[in-house]
Order: sequence, then structure tokens, then C-alpha cells
Amino acid sequence: MGLALAKDSIDLGIITRNAAPMVAFYRDLLGFTDEGQMPVPGIGTMYRLRCGSSLIKITEAEPKADAPPGGLAGATGMRYWTISVVDVDAAAEMCRQGGHEPVIPPRDIRPGVRIAMFEDPDGNWVELLQS
Repeated sequence: MGLALAKDSIDLGIITRNAAPMVAFYRDLLGFTDEGQMPVPGIGTMYRLRCGSSLIKITEAEPKADAPPGGLAGATGMRYWTISVVDVDAAAEMCRQGGHEPVIPPRDIRPGVRIAMFEDPDGNWVELLQS
């Protein structure tokens, strides 16, 4: 049967020790829409950024541990997330101009599908996908 979805997207929570560079990456470089911030009692501050119909919630906190680096081969669990773009080469160049070199440069992964992958300031991998 599955879930009865209320919207066509998911919201993603990213925990960080330092929100300023994370917000700058997602809001200022990638162009996500700032929807404000709010306190998370007992945790820290959440910065709410809109990407299409998805909400990216960057929360500054002091977690007990850091996720291991290394993207796809770094560890089990969620290692990257995907943003569909119109032109992956233009998006990759924009990221380069903003000081972020790709961990996987733009490439075709199958006919009609092109990707590039970048690290955010905390080392989370972000896949840019054109299909």
C-alpha cells in the first residue's frame, strides 16, 4: 500500500557545528530561498532553506559525534543527496566559481543522464543531476 504522501518532496535535516558556511553554500551559492530561522529548544538554531518544494533544515548544534568523511565510500548510511538541475555543466561551473571543486566532475553516467558531485562545507556530498 505505501505512504499517502501530502507533498511531492522530502525535507532534509543537516546537523552542523557551524551554520554560517553551510547557509552560505546552500543559500548564497546554490540559491536556495531563505525561509528564516528558529530556535530548536535544547539543541540550537535551525536555518530553513527552500529548494523547489523541499525544505532543507540546517541546524547548528553540538552533536556527540561527527559523520565520517568520504562520500560514497566513507561509511554506511546516507552519504549524498541529489538535486535535479537543468544544466549540470553550468551548475558545476557556478560551484567552481564559488570556490567548490567537484569531487566527481561532470560526466555522463548513462545515455541522457549527466551528474557532478560536490562537498558542502561539512563534507556532505551533493549530487547535481541532469536528465
